[in-house]
Amino acid sequence: MQTITETFLALGVDNPSDISDNQLILLDITLDKKELWFEIALGKSISDARAELFVLLKGITAKTNQDKIIKNYKALQKFRKEVVTVGEIKASNETTEVVEEIIPKIGDVIIYCDGGCSPNPGASGSGVAVYRAGQISELWYGLYESMGTNNTAELNALYESLLIAQKESAQGNKVEIKCDSMYSINCIKTWAKGWEKNGWKKKGGEIKNLEIIQKSYRLYNSISSKISLSHIKAHNGLEGNELADRMTHHTRQTKEIDFVRYEENIDVNEILSMRAG
Repeated sequence: MQTITETFLALGVDNPSDISDNQLILLDITLDKKELWFEIALGKSISDARAELFVLLKGITAKTNQDKIIKNYKALQKFRKEVVTVGEIKASNETTEVVEEIIPKIGDVIIYCDGGCSPNPGASGSGVAVYRAGQISELWYGLYESMGTNNTAELNALYESLLIAQKESAQGNKVEIKCDSMYSINCIKTWAKGWEKNGWKKKGGEIKNLEIIQKSYRLYNSISSKISLSHIKAHNGLEGNELADRMTHHTRQTKEIDFVRYEENIDVNEILSMRAG
């Protein structure tokens, strides 16, 4: 095992900003913690195999080249396993198993969801960004309402994310949903249970957005053991959150009523240059 120190990290990166997504995975740090990775990494312990790969990836900026290095390293480990003597088989197996953990245990699929309205109430829409293995894979947008609300748009985005998560988890993928609406999360994870016990009533008046809350609550309960749902701060520099936000603005521009996949080329910089939702 390798204990991570500043001296060790200097072997893999010249500056903290040079860290690549693959190197973060090797350090067992999720991509949403990238801004704080240096402080998080110090004092952790990783396998020798991960430590070697971390250093080998230094200065390799192209992801395709990084992936090739990782693939070749795995092939070398497999070769070593096949040629070892009987007395060395156990140790070789342990090394190979650790290298296979390069794919993160949590976060095979990360879904960012957002809803926006301008003014509130007013034109509203929802957006979702789907990441696979740390890379943007899909963008979704729609559910336009001419007189919607911010809360409704956020709940719609969360419900669509749960539908995506249901399909992904059924395929054996680990899924994280990251939502910047504490209201939506509380509705589904906290308040709905009590509302249901009270016949979907609450003290002080009606439950707004009841239909979408009920649908989301039932769906979440059916898959909650297979996925994670957590809150993130809005407009805090997370690419996935910002992309989902831009899809809400795209919805208001296109007035798309259905929830559809963004079919244009995903140029991250171009999309982020759109007006924020």
